[in-house]
Amino acid sequence: MSKLTHLNAQGQAHMVDIGDKASTKRIAVASGDISMLPATLQLITQGDAKKGDVLGIARIAAIQASKKTSDLIPLCHPIALTSVKVHFDVLQAESSIRCQVTCETVGPTGVEMEALTAVQVALLTIYDMCKAVDRGMVMRDIKLLEKHGGKSGDWVAG
Repeated sequence: MSKLTHLNAQGQAHMVDIGDKASTKRIAVASGDISMLPATLQLITQGDAKKGDVLGIARIAAIQASKKTSDLIPLCHPIALTSVKVHFDVLQAESSIRCQVTCETVGPTGVEMEALTAVQVALLTIYDMCKAVDRGMVMRDIKLLEKHGGKSGDWVAG
C-alpha cells in the first residue's frame, strides 16, 4: 500500500505541495443514488414538488458544491474547474434517482473530490426538497467511477 500523501514525516496532516506537478487535463466521474417512495419519485418526475424543480435545483447545487469543495474538505486545493456536467437518471423500477457528475480541469491536481462532493450535495438537495413527504429517502453508493490525467494516469472502477 502506498504512503498517505496528506501525512508528513511526523504523521501530521498537511496540504500536499503540488507546485512542481505538471498541469494536465484532468477528468473525474462520480455517481450516487437516492432511493425514495414511488409517490415521491412521481412528484419529482411530474414537477409537482412544493419547492419547485427538484432536479433543476439539485443540478445547480451540484455545480456550486463542486466549486466550493476546497472550502469543505480541509486539505483540498482550490482549483479552477473548466467543466462540470451533472446528469440524472430516473430509475423507476428501483424508485430511485442516480446522479452522475463529470468534473474537468487543467491543472496540477485532480478533480475527484469535486465530482464526489457534487454528487453528494445533489443528493442532499433532492432530500431537502422532498423531506416533507418522504423522510425515509436513502443516499447510497456514492463512488468514483473514473479519473483521467495526471502522473497516475487513468483509473476506472472495476
